[in-house]
Amino acid sequence: MEAQARRLMAQLPYMRRYGRALTGSTTSGDDLVTRALEAALIEPERYNLEADDEPVTRRRLYTLLNGLFDAAKGANPGSAAVSGAPGHPIEAALSSLPELERRVFLLVSLEELSTPQAADVMGVPSDEAREALGRAQNAMREQLVANILIVEDDAIIAYDLTETVLGMGHMVCGTAATMEEALAAAAANQPSLALMDLRLAHGGSGITTAQALRETRALPIIFVTAFAEELKQRGLDYLGPVIKKPFTREQIERAITQAVFTPRPGDTPPTLAGRSAG
Repeated sequence: MEAQARRLMAQLPYMRRYGRALTGSTTSGDDLVTRALEAALIEPERYNLEADDEPVTRRRLYTLLNGLFDAAKGANPGSAAVSGAPGHPIEAALSSLPELERRVFLLVSLEELSTPQAADVMGVPSDEAREALGRAQNAMREQLVANILIVEDDAIIAYDLTETVLGMGHMVCGTAATMEEALAAAAANQPSLALMDLRLAHGGSGITTAQALRETRALPIIFVTAFAEELKQRGLDYLGPVIKKPFTREQIERAITQAVFTPRPGDTPPTLAGRSAG
């Protein structure tokens, strides 16, 4: 049981992120994850908790979360697909998608599954999942226009980032080279997302700037840097996803989704309380 519980809890961050996106709120998502943890420990073999094969375990747990969510919806047929009002433009755009398209998009863009793997989780043919993903991506690009703040001290890189963002159909509400400029720009322009370098002008820190921005508003942050391992090494990867320079359109779209739905460190995670680990 101890090994099974350990393998299960290793999947908790991914389950919470997907549960949050699936239900539309952190509270509802964590309630769903709590029920999934209990169900998985009742049938550990079904969810691959007997083996050290994290990708297979994770996909089976996504299937479990889907099933529990659908069962709850069946008990409340008049309720909405997701709970609560969308808190970020990407959530509003996702809520307008048909359910298959929404979940395939989340599994691929948020959870980084391949399309065949997402099809397996959803129990549909790969071609059907691929078509659903294409429709979802097109709809998201049409609906979602992010107001992006770029925090980068290298003028050439900042220009390149601006051109990339504009080319994706988003808006750039400002650029900043220091923490002071970033905080001022955020207060003045109310961005929906920030692209952040780790090394800023005058010895400034993108990490410190991100923490300061998080203290004042719920701003999703994506770190665009050559120092991709620094956040993880310092235990600060909860601040936002990291993409390496140079980045592609697909990478930043995926990072935007992850930045919005990753639970914050202040949120109390579900536990295996009441279950013996022995």
